[in-house]
Amino acid sequence: MGASQQEWELEEGIPQKDDPFIQQYLRGRASLIVEEQKQRHDFTLHKALSPIAATACKIVSKIRARDLKLPSEQVEKSDLWRILRRMPKGSLLHAHLHTLVDVDFLVNLAFSTPGICIAAPAAFVVESDYDSAPFYFRYSSHSDQGTDEPTLWEPSYRPSTLIPLQQAASKFPNGGEPCFREWLQARCLARSECLPHGNNADRTVNSLLTYEPILRASLRHIYGHLAIDAVKYIEIRHSFDLPFQREANNEPAEDSFMDWCRVFQDEVNSFKATDDGHSFHGARVIWTSNRLSFSRYVFDDMVQCILAKTEFPDVICGFDVMGQDSDRPLTDLVPILFWFRRQCMEEGVDIPFLFHAGDYQSDTGQVESNAFDAILLGSRRIGHGLSLYKHPLLIDLAKEKKILLECCPESGGQAMQADSSSSSLPALLSRGASVALCHDSAAASKRNTGIVTSRFWKTLVTSGDMGLTDLAMMAENSVRWSCLADQPSSEWLSDIRQGILGEGMKAIRLREWYSEFERFCEWIALEFAEEDIDD
Repeated sequence: MGASQQEWELEEGIPQKDDPFIQQYLRGRASLIVEEQKQRHDFTLHKALSPIAATACKIVSKIRARDLKLPSEQVEKSDLWRILRRMPKGSLLHAHLHTLVDVDFLVNLAFSTPGICIAAPAAFVVESDYDSAPFYFRYSSHSDQGTDEPTLWEPSYRPSTLIPLQQAASKFPNGGEPCFREWLQARCLARSECLPHGNNADRTVNSLLTYEPILRASLRHIYGHLAIDAVKYIEIRHSFDLPFQREANNEPAEDSFMDWCRVFQDEVNSFKATDDGHSFHGARVIWTSNRLSFSRYVFDDMVQCILAKTEFPDVICGFDVMGQDSDRPLTDLVPILFWFRRQCMEEGVDIPFLFHAGDYQSDTGQVESNAFDAILLGSRRIGHGLSLYKHPLLIDLAKEKKILLECCPESGGQAMQADSSSSSLPALLSRGASVALCHDSAAASKRNTGIVTSRFWKTLVTSGDMGLTDLAMMAENSVRWSCLADQPSSEWLSDIRQGILGEGMKAIRLREWYSEFERFCEWIALEFAEEDIDD
């Protein structure tokens, strides 16, 4: 400030910054900002950063600002992508099996697996059938004999007749097998709400995953990609509404869900015994029932879930209901959910609730009301929960009860809403809600180049002033809220509160993650030492 300016201020009686009451105001302002920052989810982590980690955070912010200008086709070659690809991401807590499989891999696998047939409820007779009509796959030992039956591309096709895949592909209109493969990939990625219990893309992919050789190969493929993507543990939501076929069996067993669980457990153990999986902590299943089904169906599903938990306690880790929560609210299921909880106690099994709720915004408010039920019913985590940012009381309850929000950028419901995770996620984080980034795309990805990395990247570049500490806190949360082992509620909450100071398996995994994160920050500081972070 020039002498003339200061003289003018003094002459006019304008207070100076070093005046006691102005200093008191500035101190009050600084205190207010600190109190507000204490509400943020990453405040404690940010405060505890080592010097090398603090440097890494500044470097990432610099690189983020630079790489935001890159065209989309260069994203996966950018420094920011390379950094996030390497970042220890902890656990993936919200993912459906059919969304984890690479479509190219799955289509090739279907063609190379003997006995795979294709069928449909009706022939494809008009152009719109190729866009949205349902179809499915199934194994048959008779497929190698061929068939004289018309394919589903012909009006004379008999509904639900199994046609060998190679035969159907070769007779595909306008191009044969090459065009069929392209069409099949597109259908596996498409969104369609024609079926009342789910979309056609999901059902198509799931029908392939109900045959043992394809399920085994797909699980190995998924675990391998997760390990490359620096994910060490996963909880997969899966519904058992399609029968499972053992290898070379034309018909599923009566309790085919038991066979499915056995295969799942085998593949987890086999992968952990490999060089690629030696540091993989494992995978478990959240049994997912269809909320739109009749209560009797949900009841039968719950009985099967308890049976599976009794037989395979290390596989089943929780219970959820799938389907748009705007179509049937949790309130309608309260009586049967209370029955399930009582039955679990009588059978001596622990199957906690891990409910979907508050997926996206709704004009009726019904979607958001499900979050009330999820909290009151004792859900340990809430799938999505992004609409909670409009409900301060619910956020406070979730914080008090130590409930994690499983945020899934670009999920089906959120993608249809203008007010998506790009705005609601920062609002939740600023209020101190506990969040983990997850994966819940509408259908299987076509190019599995890092499904979790892509979620971290998308969040970092689209959510305002998001930084590395935000991502790190969400990764830490994913480990803290993992169902690594069965625990009663009191023990679960104790482990959540104690974090790395605890004595159980969760504390061990948290300490491992913090060590990995520190080494990751050291790598950033060395790899990008030339970055100017003093600007």
